[in-house]
Amino acid sequence: MSVWQKFLDRFSLYDLIIIAMMSALGIAIKPIIVPLSHIISGPLLIPPGAVTGGLFMMWLVLGFGITGKRGTMTLIGFVQAILVMATGMVGSQGAMSLLSYTMPGILADLGLLLIGHRVCCLPCAFLAGMLCNIAGTAMVNFINYRLPVFPLVLSLSVAALSGGLGGLIAFKVVQQIRKFQKRDITGI
Repeated sequence: MSVWQKFLDRFSLYDLIIIAMMSALGIAIKPIIVPLSHIISGPLLIPPGAVTGGLFMMWLVLGFGITGKRGTMTLIGFVQAILVMATGMVGSQGAMSLLSYTMPGILADLGLLLIGHRVCCLPCAFLAGMLCNIAGTAMVNFINYRLPVFPLVLSLSVAALSGGLGGLIAFKVVQQIRKFQKRDITGI
């Protein structure tokens, strides 16, 4: 049995459906949000994803919060990369989409593994979103922009804040889901 197969066997069908849904939702909102982010990011000379990336990365954090399984954010990013490459719907990164979409999940999964959290509290959700968006912004900069130092630092700072806020939104949604799950179990 391969390492990849062992990794995927940890996820139930429910988990895989959540991963697929979060991946699709993350890609589906891009055509709506990207034009709006150009209005804000254009004058600052930073990539638009740095500003609104928290709304894209929120889906990775939300997926992990729902499944509670390590590697969920990486899988969501990987599925998003496959969707983007297969449909040609968003982005112009070609095969580099594998790197730019998967790296945010990898970094956030590793970050939460290191601190031993699973989107269980506001600080770790903020950290997960922040790591996702910093990684995504850094990858897009590496692939497309190659910004000078000052705009890059500004871009990564904005990405950290935006991503963290996306993580907070994801955590609040996860809290509501957990509340409804408890209600269903207890019948109250």
